Amino acid sequence: MRQIVDGKLYDTEKARLVASDHYWDGHNWDRHGRNVYLYKTVKGRFFLYRTTRWQGERDYIEPVTKEEAKYWYEQLPEHEMEYEEVFGEAPEEA
Repeated sequence: MRQIVDGKLYDTEKARLVASDHYWDGHNWDRHGRNVYLYKTVKGRFFLYRTTRWQGERDYIEPVTKEEAKYWYEQLPEHEMEYEEVFGEAPEEA
Protein backbone atom coordinates (compact mmCIF):
# COMPACT_ATOMS: atom_id res chain seq x y z
CA MET A 1 0.00 0.00 0.00
CA ARG A 2 1.14 3.53 -0.75
CA GLN A 3 -0.22 6.60 1.00
CA ILE A 4 0.86 10.23 1.30
CA VAL A 5 0.61 11.58 4.85
CA ASP A 6 1.74 15.12 5.73
CA GLY A 7 3.49 15.42 2.37
CA LYS A 8 5.51 12.21 2.80
CA LEU A 9 5.00 9.05 0.74
CA TYR A 10 4.83 5.84 2.79
CA ASP A 11 5.06 2.56 0.88
CA THR A 12 4.81 -0.92 2.39
CA GLU A 13 6.65 -2.34 -0.64
CA LYS A 14 9.76 -0.21 0.00
CA ALA A 15 9.81 -0.19 3.81
CA ARG A 16 10.89 -3.07 6.06
CA LEU A 17 8.32 -4.94 8.09
CA VAL A 18 9.35 -4.75 11.74
CA ALA A 19 6.50 -6.42 13.66
CA SER A 20 2.82 -7.34 13.39
CA ASP A 21 -0.09 -9.12 15.01
CA HIS A 22 -0.61 -11.30 11.90
CA TYR A 23 -0.41 -14.87 13.20
CA TRP A 24 -2.50 -18.02 13.09
CA ASP A 25 -4.44 -18.43 16.33
CA GLY A 26 -5.98 -21.76 15.36
CA HIS A 27 -9.01 -20.13 13.75
CA ASN A 28 -7.85 -17.22 11.59
CA TRP A 29 -5.08 -14.72 10.80
CA ASP A 30 -7.05 -11.63 11.80
CA ARG A 31 -7.36 -10.00 15.18
CA HIS A 32 -11.09 -9.27 15.33
CA GLY A 33 -11.11 -8.48 11.60
CA ARG A 34 -8.17 -6.08 11.83
CA ASN A 35 -4.38 -6.32 11.80
CA VAL A 36 -1.54 -3.92 12.62
CA TYR A 37 1.89 -3.94 10.94
CA LEU A 38 4.84 -1.79 12.05
CA TYR A 39 7.20 -0.67 9.27
CA LYS A 40 10.47 1.28 9.09
CA THR A 41 11.36 3.29 5.99
CA VAL A 42 14.82 3.47 4.43
CA LYS A 43 15.08 6.99 5.90
CA GLY A 44 14.38 5.66 9.39
CA ARG A 45 10.77 6.79 9.76
CA PHE A 46 8.19 4.50 11.32
CA PHE A 47 4.59 3.88 10.39
CA LEU A 48 1.73 1.55 11.14
CA TYR A 49 -0.18 -0.12 8.35
CA ARG A 50 -3.65 -0.92 9.67
CA THR A 51 -5.74 -3.39 7.70
CA THR A 52 -9.38 -4.33 8.08
CA ARG A 53 -11.86 -6.83 6.74
CA TRP A 54 -14.87 -4.85 7.98
CA GLN A 55 -17.29 -3.35 5.49
CA GLY A 56 -17.24 0.44 5.63
CA GLU A 57 -13.65 0.58 6.94
CA ARG A 58 -10.50 1.11 4.89
CA ASP A 59 -6.88 0.13 5.24
CA TYR A 60 -4.65 3.09 6.09
CA ILE A 61 -1.15 4.19 7.05
CA GLU A 62 -0.41 6.07 10.27
CA PRO A 63 3.05 7.61 10.82
CA VAL A 64 4.40 7.16 14.37
CA THR A 65 7.38 8.54 16.29
CA LYS A 66 10.33 6.39 17.32
CA GLU A 67 8.98 6.26 20.89
CA GLU A 68 5.55 5.17 19.63
CA ALA A 69 7.26 2.57 17.42
CA LYS A 70 9.00 1.16 20.50
CA TYR A 71 5.61 0.85 22.22
CA TRP A 72 4.11 -0.96 19.23
CA TYR A 73 7.15 -3.24 18.94
CA GLU A 74 6.47 -4.39 22.50
CA GLN A 75 2.73 -4.83 21.89
CA LEU A 76 2.91 -6.74 18.61
CA PRO A 77 3.68 -10.45 19.07
CA GLU A 78 5.37 -11.23 15.73
CA HIS A 79 8.82 -9.66 15.27
CA GLU A 80 10.53 -9.74 11.88
CA MET A 81 13.55 -7.75 13.11
CA GLU A 82 15.49 -7.66 16.37
CA TYR A 83 15.02 -4.66 18.68
CA GLU A 84 18.65 -3.54 18.32
CA GLU A 85 18.46 -3.70 14.53
CA VAL A 86 15.29 -1.60 14.47
CA PHE A 87 16.15 1.07 17.04
CA GLY A 88 19.96 1.05 17.01
CA GLU A 89 20.16 0.36 20.75
CA ALA A 90 19.58 -2.50 23.16
CA PRO A 91 16.47 -2.41 25.35
CA GLU A 92 17.06 -1.10 28.85
CA GLU A 93 17.82 -3.78 31.46
CA ALA A 94 15.20 -4.26 34.17
